[in-house]
Amino acid sequence: MKSLTNSRFSWPALLTENAAGIAFGGDYNPDQWPEDVWAQDIELMKRAGVNVVALGIFSWDRIQPTEDTWNFAWLDRIIAQLGDAGIAVDLATSTASAPMWLYKKYPQVLPVDKYGHTVHAGSRQSWRPTSKVFREFALEMCRQLALRYGNNPTVTSWHVGNEYGWNNRHDYSEDAAQAFTTWCENKYGTIDALNEAWGTSFWSQEVRSFDEVQLPYHMGADSMVNPSQQLDFERFGNDMLLDFYRAERDAIQSICPDKPCTTNFMISTDQCSMDYQQWAAEVDFVSNDHYFHEGESHLDELTCSDALVAALAQGKPWYVMEHSTSAVQWKPLNARKRNGELLRDSLAHVAIGADAINFFQWRQSRFGAEAFHSAMVPHAGEDSKLFRGVCELGSSLKTLSDAGLQGSTLKPSDTAILFSAASEWATRCETLPSKKLSHWHDVLAWYRGFEDAGARADVVPLANDWSDYSTVILPTVLVLSDSDTERLATFAKNGGRVIIGYATGLIDENFHIGLGGYPGAGNGLLRDMLGVRGEEFNILGDEDQAIKLSNGAQSVLWQNDISVRDDVDVLATYTGEAADDWELNNIPAFTRARYGKGTAYFVGCDLDRAAIANYLGEVLQTESVTTTNLLHTVRESENAVFDFYFARAETDLALVCLPQDAQVLIISSAQKSSDTDNSYALNRNGILITKRGR
Repeated sequence: MKSLTNSRFSWPALLTENAAGIAFGGDYNPDQWPEDVWAQDIELMKRAGVNVVALGIFSWDRIQPTEDTWNFAWLDRIIAQLGDAGIAVDLATSTASAPMWLYKKYPQVLPVDKYGHTVHAGSRQSWRPTSKVFREFALEMCRQLALRYGNNPTVTSWHVGNEYGWNNRHDYSEDAAQAFTTWCENKYGTIDALNEAWGTSFWSQEVRSFDEVQLPYHMGADSMVNPSQQLDFERFGNDMLLDFYRAERDAIQSICPDKPCTTNFMISTDQCSMDYQQWAAEVDFVSNDHYFHEGESHLDELTCSDALVAALAQGKPWYVMEHSTSAVQWKPLNARKRNGELLRDSLAHVAIGADAINFFQWRQSRFGAEAFHSAMVPHAGEDSKLFRGVCELGSSLKTLSDAGLQGSTLKPSDTAILFSAASEWATRCETLPSKKLSHWHDVLAWYRGFEDAGARADVVPLANDWSDYSTVILPTVLVLSDSDTERLATFAKNGGRVIIGYATGLIDENFHIGLGGYPGAGNGLLRDMLGVRGEEFNILGDEDQAIKLSNGAQSVLWQNDISVRDDVDVLATYTGEAADDWELNNIPAFTRARYGKGTAYFVGCDLDRAAIANYLGEVLQTESVTTTNLLHTVRESENAVFDFYFARAETDLALVCLPQDAQVLIISSAQKSSDTDNSYALNRNGILITKRGR
């Protein structure tokens, strides 16, 4: 099964001689600058190697200064100047934020928060996805832009909306309430089916008609929302925004059908609010905004997030629509990037399949909420380390383009870590045994564990086809439907290896708990696969507490109190004073069971990164579990293989021994360490990219 396959794929052309090459540029906001700056901008873009810009993302008020007037003259001029310079335009619909006159005249488009407060204008996305009034204005903007620029050769793609859901992911307005009623009726058909799915007999919540269905409003400081209703509300919000995107896209493509449309996802391991597996089927090419996590996890977090984006792109190239040259301005503390990290981060995106590298934004703003957000041209101007780094990146991307990298595909791993949007939403629920659960963070922990163990894993949506992998891992995949559990069982029966995490398969898609013992997914099928049966969870509340395992690992959050069948191998048990105190001494922690031709492993507790790497060393039977300081990925074309090597550690050298036929394309913060065996040493932020024949 391969659900929601993207059959729409179309890659935007550049204005190069063959329309090809790795795209390089960023958001450009010329309407925020005097026109005498534009010529300087374009000269600097040419110097840096910029070949595409995203234009007009927040320009609605300049394009439509009043309800009855339009002003395209400035946009005509800048598009013409960019085209003359050979710079393509990814033209935005400008609908992410409406002009103040629209909010003033039509306040009914403003969202409402769960407390009943109006979300006022002045930031981004101060509009209801379900507002018919706002949709009418937004779609007219799309049509006007398509009519004017649909045949313009400089405009090669459409940037629909921008970061959908950033400020209006959860709307509690009257429009939303009516739309939620309709959504529920379409999903369930009968009110009895809804009552059953939501378990409304608890706390006297039964409804007798769809007109009685409410949004999960704020119900008091210590009140708990029905988790089944909340999970559906998350799905509803995703669907309303996706429907809005489709409407904008269709308005453009009804007039301009031949140019690809995309919208920028927001996928990082602290931000993944949509079910982007659904969205990926609706864009012509997948694009993502990613901002770095400072600290030692910086590179691993980036590539883990990218691994999911690559899976959504299903082997096709994808687009980095936004990342930062250095510091952002929206965190409590905003660290800058160190020397070499601008280049390293950008090329790491390329290493995971990106064929476009773009930043927010071209020129750093003089004013506004993002004035201290870094850009390609900083406040210090072109005579700066940062702009010189941008130029170095442009040169490196041209080298890779000239070597034929564009269009090559990322070589897959033999392991898939499964990601589930529903599980990410569910782990945020406040009625779970622990509020410290995080599906996405556990995905990252396992991803890093694989890197440390000298292996690589892909990150794949649960709904995708993962039958070609040899191993699948489900870390805190809280939500498992009967059908997904059956897919796992079939995978194992056919010879696959399944690793089930400690909080996986506890609830179904309706947030119902399977009975008979944990994990109850699939009416006990998952429990049968594993040969384990849990009765209770042991939750530790004090971070200083830890329960040791017989293999030297320890658990600090969650332990399953389980019994096992006689034919199950116990690989580790709880042991020591704390285990004895919590009545877990000698209780199995890690188990292994044969299932059909395959194997099902159970990891009954949380593990840190080092423990995961050690565990994987045993399960995967790798020769060593010594932490690997090298990230290695491969992209392949019909006649060439491109190897990407990056230093992961901040201190220790990473060593690479290249094949004799490898041609070095990019080398940074690295040096040859031996002439006899073609080996290199990578320092902090070191990069080595090579090409060899197939």
